[in-house]
Amino acid sequence: MLPRPSTPSGSPNRDSSQLLYGNRFSRAMKLSAFFEEDRLAVDAALERLLPAESTPPSSIHTAMRYSVFAGGKRMRPILCLEAARIFSSDITPALHPACALEFIHTYSLIHDDLPALDNDDLRRGKPTCHKKFGEALAILAGDALLTLAFEIIGATPVAAERRVAVLAEIAAAAGTINGMVGGQVADIEAERKSVDAQMLEYIHRSKTAALIRASVTAGALCAGASPEDVARLRRFGETIGWAFQVTDDILDVEESSAALGKTAGKDLAQQKATYPAVYGLERSHQIASDLANKAIAELSPFADRSSRLREIAEFLVLRRT
Repeated sequence: MLPRPSTPSGSPNRDSSQLLYGNRFSRAMKLSAFFEEDRLAVDAALERLLPAESTPPSSIHTAMRYSVFAGGKRMRPILCLEAARIFSSDITPALHPACALEFIHTYSLIHDDLPALDNDDLRRGKPTCHKKFGEALAILAGDALLTLAFEIIGATPVAAERRVAVLAEIAAAAGTINGMVGGQVADIEAERKSVDAQMLEYIHRSKTAALIRASVTAGALCAGASPEDVARLRRFGETIGWAFQVTDDILDVEESSAALGKTAGKDLAQQKATYPAVYGLERSHQIASDLANKAIAELSPFADRSSRLREIAEFLVLRRT
């Protein structure tokens, strides 16, 4: 077991971290109407950008669409749109990287669920892609979504230098060096082993936080944010993404499969490196709250322009699914 962790660097003390667990947020968190409006805009764009089921070869396009439209909150694309909104009233160009991020996220879920990895039968309350279409087609559907993501980024209707910056940001976040794939490898290799605090943090910041960081940063880059503002939002995204994964660890323990839309208790069964396994539930809740407060503090210079991002950040830690 690890020693009890200190409060994450730069985060508020325990008294101030009651922000997310005090009276104001004791009720179940429900996002404002803007979130549903964004989700509908993202779904409409996904519909346009995905090949129709009838497009040959129809089997792969059917599998791709099945997984993309199987549900999900569209959290990453919406973070992208709302980061862009801080700097521009026209967020239409950000729909390209927003959808690309959803395709990359969906590809990662398809592959995570395969028997060689997490071996799961349920995703978003429905049979996983390989259960529905077979392992071979599921692998190829994931491959195709990843490839399509970068095709879409390449068509983003912004200046070339912004487009290249967005592409580099998302590619790095999805890759092996402090990115999603690297974090997933570390997660697999840490199963049934004792890990130290540094490795636990690396896994969470890489396998989950990196793509959330890229979602926020891509939106800011698309909208022409200054390098200083991009750096601030990068820190916000990294930290709230870390808090999101800590919360995911907690929900795997506290919630049912029906509530989560995926098999609950898998982390414990596979002896994964998680915050509750190492620190216990109470301390894990505190760490998630401290991280969320640290992330939200990065938004202060944007004042009311960032109110939607702040609301999403609060939801990511207070959600129950």
